[in-house]
Amino acid sequence: MRLISFVNAILVIAALFLLVFERDALFAFAGRGDSETETASETDSAPDLQTAQNAIGVVVQRSAAREIDSAVSVRGQTRANRQVEVLAETTSTVISEPKRKGAFVEAGDLLCELDPGTRPASLAEAVAAKLEAESRIPEAEARLEEAHALVAEAQINLTAAQRLSETGFGSETRRISSEASMRSAEAGVKTAEAGLEATRAGIEAASAEVEAAQREIDRQTIEAPFKGLLESDTAELGSLMQPGSLCATVIQLDPIKLVGFVPETEVNKIIVGSEASARLITGLEVAGRVTFLSRSADETTRTFEVEITVPNPELAIRDGQTADIRIAAEGAKAHLLPQSALTLNNEGQIGVRTVGSDNIVEFMPILLLRDTAEGVWVDGLPETSDVIVIGQEFVTQGVKVEPTYREAAQ
Repeated sequence: MRLISFVNAILVIAALFLLVFERDALFAFAGRGDSETETASETDSAPDLQTAQNAIGVVVQRSAAREIDSAVSVRGQTRANRQVEVLAETTSTVISEPKRKGAFVEAGDLLCELDPGTRPASLAEAVAAKLEAESRIPEAEARLEEAHALVAEAQINLTAAQRLSETGFGSETRRISSEASMRSAEAGVKTAEAGLEATRAGIEAASAEVEAAQREIDRQTIEAPFKGLLESDTAELGSLMQPGSLCATVIQLDPIKLVGFVPETEVNKIIVGSEASARLITGLEVAGRVTFLSRSADETTRTFEVEITVPNPELAIRDGQTADIRIAAEGAKAHLLPQSALTLNNEGQIGVRTVGSDNIVEFMPILLLRDTAEGVWVDGLPETSDVIVIGQEFVTQGVKVEPTYREAAQ
């Protein structure tokens, strides 16, 4: 046993000696010397190949900016061009048959007719009072003419009395009497004028009574203020109407309005008269023009109201429908990219990663303009950019990549 252990120890020592001190000779004897030398030579002579093998492969899309319209997109709803609650202005009962909601009416069509009651009699009485007051005008004018004639006569007598008194042929008493007659005649003129004015005032009061009575008569017929359709039934037969009671609600849907609220960042892109289009929740697409843009922002949302007027001859658009509105604005250049190409940097800023010179990755912040089914339109990139569309999440700015290019989506 000791001999075998001694032999094993000698063999182990010999193997260690060959591995440590005679390694090259051992590898040459085993036939691996040339292969290792070639491998070392290749490693020393091709550092660029090793670097290329370390580069990350990405898919790149070469994007060129294209001209698009910078349409302002807002979400809104349809609104009737007009909507009026037609109310009663007097107290009476309805004597007309009701019209049902949904019926079409023209301007001036009868909606509710009320019982006139004693109003025609009141009108006749007011007319009679007016005629009576007018009949007093000639008498009052005659009295005024008579008073003027008395003034003229008194003036002649006074002049004669004064001349006679000056020459000594007339008494002073006569002159004083003539002056008194003159003052009395002038007072008579003033009285006649006052009477005439009172008569004319009576005529005006009577005319006002006639107008009031006629107005009460007119209030017995409640008519449609414009062409439209009934949104509610008219008042039922026999209903008691009082001032402010609802007779009917009339709306006008042709044309119809599309109402939306524009953010303050985009309000300057819109001008009154701009073309606009909309897609309703039903799928119907309509077109019109901007007819109103608010100058005052909503205090809560800081948005501005905009109205688009759209023809609606067939009344296919109803009041209160949801609409996606696009308002035309001045065109701009933008890039169409797939949504998956968008990413965030360490500061949370949205952008894309591009391949720059020497295949080095760069982060480019962008501005989203529009989201479509084909992709997103963005601004903020150069005229032509190599955008990483696959693999952008595995690289960071400054990293060298090995790009593979693909055609941009049309």
